[in-house]
Amino acid sequence: MTKLTWLSHGGWMIEKNNHRLLIDPFLTDNPTALTSADQLKDIDHILISHGHFDHVADAASIANENNATIIAIHEIAEWFANTQSVQSTVGMNIGGQLELSWVSVKMTPALHSSQLPDGSYGGEPAGFVVTIDGTRIYFACDTALFSDMKLYADNVDIAVLPIGDLFTMGIEDSITATRLIQAKKVLPAHYGTWPPIAQDANHWADRIRNETDAEPVVLAVGESIDF
Repeated sequence: MTKLTWLSHGGWMIEKNNHRLLIDPFLTDNPTALTSADQLKDIDHILISHGHFDHVADAASIANENNATIIAIHEIAEWFANTQSVQSTVGMNIGGQLELSWVSVKMTPALHSSQLPDGSYGGEPAGFVVTIDGTRIYFACDTALFSDMKLYADNVDIAVLPIGDLFTMGIEDSITATRLIQAKKVLPAHYGTWPPIAQDANHWADRIRNETDAEPVVLAVGESIDF
């Protein structure tokens, strides 16, 4: 059994047996987070989608505390190694795939911007397709809608899509994305953290249910699904 937990905003944790993988942990300055960075233990790997503060803020402290490996586009991996004293990093690039002992990670495109907190260039923004025991999960991360989603995430078992609007796609485009990739289940992310990205997730779920073939799953912060 594998567990997927929403940590709030764009942050997620995947757990299988004694393995734990984080995606874009942002907890310390996050008004909706229920977990602090120092409460996350036994982390193996951390995926970073892009360089914005609300996606990288806690990654170095968690990595250093847990001897975890940060996986990110090359420029961000180098930044963590050179400026944040992270001992273990893996730099990759769009379209590349990384095979770990228990999970496969493919880096997919995203349409967004990427600048690190100190103003350094953050490379290209990315999403991920994570495959565990044949189950494919698409983390679109911070992105606009774009047609090549279908090439990378066609017919995934679970899609995690941003719905906050303003900085990413909103509800309307997330419905189009769900139809485009024909996801079996779809979960909303990157909403509700601050007023500019407030959304009614239950309204979103009703529209997904009525306008697509996918099953919407709305998690509360800290809630999980098993697969």
